[in-house]
Amino acid sequence: MRKVSAAQFQYAKLTPIWLLMTIFQCFSSPQYFAPLPDRHPFPMNKFIDSARRLVEDGTLLPSEIIDPGLIAEEDLLRVHTREYVHSIGNGNYYGLTKRKLGLPWSPELNIRSRTAAAGTMRATEAAAQYGISCNLAGGTHHAFPDHGEGYCVFNDIAIAVKKLHLSAPATKVLIVDLDAHQGNGTHFILGKEERVFTFSMHVGVNYPSQKIPGTEDIELERYVQGDTYLEKLQETLPHILAQFEPDRVFYIAGVDVHKDDRFGQMSLTTTDMAQRDSFVISSARKQKLPLVVVYGGGYNRHAQVTTELHCQTVRIAKQHSN
Repeated sequence: MRKVSAAQFQYAKLTPIWLLMTIFQCFSSPQYFAPLPDRHPFPMNKFIDSARRLVEDGTLLPSEIIDPGLIAEEDLLRVHTREYVHSIGNGNYYGLTKRKLGLPWSPELNIRSRTAAAGTMRATEAAAQYGISCNLAGGTHHAFPDHGEGYCVFNDIAIAVKKLHLSAPATKVLIVDLDAHQGNGTHFILGKEERVFTFSMHVGVNYPSQKIPGTEDIELERYVQGDTYLEKLQETLPHILAQFEPDRVFYIAGVDVHKDDRFGQMSLTTTDMAQRDSFVISSARKQKLPLVVVYGGGYNRHAQVTTELHCQTVRIAKQHSN
């Protein structure tokens, strides 16, 4: 693995897509980080660490990692209430957010949340042009319009979908959510939208305790094995693609399905997860559907494994970018 100096590792900040010569673009920023107390369970370092590792191992060129900048407030307000957005801006958490978000406020958390949401929105634009794009964060599917839950501040995919439907109102969107936990916030926001199909495979008896029905929910037994998981995925996703006929796909590639994750309660191996990612990504690419890949959760007992599993997803996406 080659070492990359701070001078060499730079984000292509706000570079117009048409000026870049690459066909695979990932979105990240040094601002994808906010300080947390020691021993906090959320692995905040994974966002910066994975971007650096993907450059060091040659998966990505520095020019393929683009700083998305801050999201505009009007984009947030299509999904979230003004009161909630302002509470994140000034730290005046209230109600459910104060009890359920699990992240202490800081100015950096506000900036991080707005930048990461911008990353998914920019990746949506890039995928439309190049076929596939990644946000090296995102998948914050527990965020509701008026509060955050489960380490999720703003619902990045819902924000991107609402923005997409402004310019292309007839676009049919499939959200493939393979985080170990059901995306209750996304289901609440988009579940009744006829142009959106929400597909989630998750542990039935796990967080969140109260599920919100999506279009297609598959509840799995705790500590499901990889072969059972992959069989269910491989029989379900093609059927959804054939019946719904989406125009765009968002993939939440949560790595908390790994057997050593602290919170996921699944038993997939690293190889199982590679097969999962390859199947989802190739299924969309074979049909030439613009695909946005985002991280989702991951809380491995070994922090470096969380980072590596996210990197594995991006490497597989890169292999399908041509």
